[in-house]
Amino acid sequence: MNTTLDTLIIGGGQAGLALGYYLRRSGHRFAIVDAHPRVGEAWRQRWDSLTLFTPRRYDALPGLPFPGDPDGHPGKDEAADYLEGYAAHFDLPMRLNCHVTSVRPCRPAGFTVETSTGSFNASQVVVAAGAFHTPRTPNFARKLSPQVVQLHSSRYRDPAQLPAGDIFVVGAGNTGVQIAEELADHGRRVSLSASALGWALPQRWLGRDIFWWFSRLGTMSVSGDSRIGRRLKADGTIIGTDLKRLMRRVNRLDRAMDADGPDVILADGSRHSPDAVVWATGFRPDYPWLQVPVLDDLGAPVHHEGVTTWPGLYFLGLPWQRNRGSAVLGWVGRDAEALAQRLTAAAPVARVS
Repeated sequence: MNTTLDTLIIGGGQAGLALGYYLRRSGHRFAIVDAHPRVGEAWRQRWDSLTLFTPRRYDALPGLPFPGDPDGHPGKDEAADYLEGYAAHFDLPMRLNCHVTSVRPCRPAGFTVETSTGSFNASQVVVAAGAFHTPRTPNFARKLSPQVVQLHSSRYRDPAQLPAGDIFVVGAGNTGVQIAEELADHGRRVSLSASALGWALPQRWLGRDIFWWFSRLGTMSVSGDSRIGRRLKADGTIIGTDLKRLMRRVNRLDRAMDADGPDVILADGSRHSPDAVVWATGFRPDYPWLQVPVLDDLGAPVHHEGVTTWPGLYFLGLPWQRNRGSAVLGWVGRDAEALAQRLTAAAPVARVS
């Protein structure tokens, strides 16, 4: 199979689907490729009890309301089902089980994209595969004894995965505190290891969901370069977890700095011997198939609001790409609309190399 397109979208999550909605309306020749067997599979693979921070009224992509109680918060499977239904509702040209193996420039313009199911030639390529690819764990994790069960948060599903005894959760972002809280709810002995705790906001304030306030105050639209945006990025805001209550139920520890056999060594020099460690330490970007010089030394995209210096290559759905809502389900559509306008305005004739 060799297909010629105006635009190829890599990634069939919320960003790629929202962009597909706008391109479908314009009559653009495009396709959306995704390595998963089902639309929404990335959501299904999260831990079982995960609930979105945002109420359903703020979880819709362009053109299709999110079903259910607008003030309720959907679970991760509900979000996955919504995305799958969205792709079907708008008959988006999905290519599932399609692993991208190479994206390289053509001459005089455009790109050749090799996949597990064939090749594409496209005038423009949009990487909408997100920024959370490869689980990040500290190098010293390998120094822990094999008797200590280790699990990255991306593989955590429920407390039953972990042995009885002391459990270390390393990392106190939203994921870390939510997992620590669930483990504590199940009667597990939990220690939370982090250098600092973020700024905590309640899910509801003055009778309104916190995202109602964010929407009214415009804080989801602030750019990362603004004074407010820089502060929000630096603070690592935690939403919906009562940290004071959680700290009464878990053992608060300093940052994990090293390991030695059965021990985790903390920044204060103390040693602790957990039975299991959950690494809620985030992810690193990973685009091994992208053979275009648009990544920095750490492998992260170099761009301005999703636009790279290489003509025709774009990113969509990255955190703080244009503003605070750029990677959030109910707000990514705004970035998608802006990018769709750019793509359809350019719309050169796709060339075959």
